[in-house]
Amino acid sequence: MSTSITRAPAPNDRLLPWAPERTGEHTRPPSWDAPPPTRERRRASPFQPLRFLALPLRLAWRQLRAEKARLASAIAGVMFACVLVFMQLGFRSALFDSATALIQNMRADVFLMHPLTTASFKPETFPRARAHQALALPDVQAAVPVYLAQASWRNPENGSKRAVQLIGFDTEAGVMDFPGLAPLVDTLKRPDTVAFDARSRPEFGDMTRLLKERGPFEVQIGNRMMEVTGLIEIGPSFGADGNVVLSEVNFRRLIKERQVSAVDLVAIKLKPGADLEATKRRLAELLPRDVVVLSQAELVKWERDYWEQATPIGFIFAFGSLMGLVVGMVIVYQILFSDISGHLREYATLKAMGYTNFFLSRAVLSAALILAVLGFLPGLGLSWLLYDQVGQATFLPLNMTMDRATTVFLLIFAMCGLAGLLAMRKLRDADPADMF
Repeated sequence: MSTSITRAPAPNDRLLPWAPERTGEHTRPPSWDAPPPTRERRRASPFQPLRFLALPLRLAWRQLRAEKARLASAIAGVMFACVLVFMQLGFRSALFDSATALIQNMRADVFLMHPLTTASFKPETFPRARAHQALALPDVQAAVPVYLAQASWRNPENGSKRAVQLIGFDTEAGVMDFPGLAPLVDTLKRPDTVAFDARSRPEFGDMTRLLKERGPFEVQIGNRMMEVTGLIEIGPSFGADGNVVLSEVNFRRLIKERQVSAVDLVAIKLKPGADLEATKRRLAELLPRDVVVLSQAELVKWERDYWEQATPIGFIFAFGSLMGLVVGMVIVYQILFSDISGHLREYATLKAMGYTNFFLSRAVLSAALILAVLGFLPGLGLSWLLYDQVGQATFLPLNMTMDRATTVFLLIFAMCGLAGLLAMRKLRDADPADMF
């Protein structure tokens, strides 16, 4: 009994006569036989982050560009939020910079102040003897009492009155070094002479022009005629619109009710090479508890904390910045939500093709990133122009800084990102089974 064995046809026997494998027209690429890339090789690719972001960014940009009116509205909303935050932060910073301008320009090493003093424009007095007691330390070179008060200034051009800040001290001691003060030290020794702050508000009169035309001339301060001999530079603040520097003797002539033994501040200059922190500790141990010992940085912080915590101004500016971000976030959320709703079938199609919710979420967040960049750039330019215009009108130090620009961009990006995260909830409705 014979057994027949059926041979399976060769692979080529099953091909049609005109198949490329029979005719020789087909050549198998070498890459077909190569092993698939391992996970380590895929991770090592330098273009992996670009592939991770490129397609979602391109998809988001095309969706935004398809509706130009909607895109313009979104950019305007982000730009509005950007400008509002820039202005609020600028005003807040200008408030602190102007409030501490007087202290920053004093340039002493250590200051003595009454512990109940909240701000420089309303100080509490303490005994002048504390300045002499501070000289007992070998590291102290000079201790200068400082007198602060406000008086009425009569505009020499139109006769109007305005309150001005008076700063009296020993101008020869060399401790207080306001810009422009050094050439005026000898002239301020004369009776009834003052130096006026050139950066004061224009309501006091154009003192620069008057000094050029007349030379030193008299103005009425309080109930006394005083001679303006020159100009210094300090700058206005929220507590004072202008400043006048005069000697200690002329201050007592002008403010007769002030007792000589009661001072508002003591500016201390240390000898070269003295240890600041060690000297502060020794002064705190030496002096009674009716004074606090502060470095210039600590005194600036003291003044800044008053405006930020003891007054509603700091809260108002912070609240304004928050409102700007909320308004911008609502606008971006509405734009992204409308965009997702209008393209819900397209998102469902992408899901049916195999794209995951994670990919679609990256596309929505990419749209938020695009809106943040497109809204921030014109907002930055407009805020720069507004800083210049408002600074000239208010004489406040409004300056655009890199730190502030970076902070605002991060806030705007976080605002748009949060709006994108809220809008992504609509992607759950993109179910291919329901759409088709």
